[in-house]
Amino acid sequence: MSLEKLLQQKKSVILERWFDSILETYPADTRQFLKKKKNRFANPVAHEISRGIEEIFNNILKDANSEDVSPFLDKVIRIRAVQDFSPSQALGFIFDLKKLIRDELAENMGESRISEDLWELERKIDAMGLMSLDIYTKCREKLYELRVKEVKNRVGRLIERANMMCGIPEKEGDPEVCNTDNLT
Repeated sequence: MSLEKLLQQKKSVILERWFDSILETYPADTRQFLKKKKNRFANPVAHEISRGIEEIFNNILKDANSEDVSPFLDKVIRIRAVQDFSPSQALGFIFDLKKLIRDELAENMGESRISEDLWELERKIDAMGLMSLDIYTKCREKLYELRVKEVKNRVGRLIERANMMCGIPEKEGDPEVCNTDNLT
């Protein structure tokens, strides 16, 4: 039997174990909530992760190229990038898939054709891991840009308030000096 057919047969078990391994990275109370409901509206995080990993798995099985897998990786990684995970914790779920597949296929590992195909599959998963790193980095960069913009906006508003309290006009070059007694 081919590797693809074996993985199709074991798809639901692999996906369930993969989802559970992702949930293991969360604190216990969060894990319980995420595991309880996969409803799109009641628990959008669990829904997107579950749907995302299923599509990633489907694309791996049909030998899709990176452009096909990228949107699904992006959805899951965006969720993990905004959470309090280190990069290795956020992206480790990709590499966990290799072990889960090997565990499920342990009894069939003696077949040379499956072993060869498995090496190719693991190479694809490693490539996805590298692509995930790029996606994660872009998400984190955007997050930091938003934080810097927020800080700049806050400082700008504080300066405007201070100027209004001091009676400093908006025009530059006006020699009026701020009386610090008004700031308290």
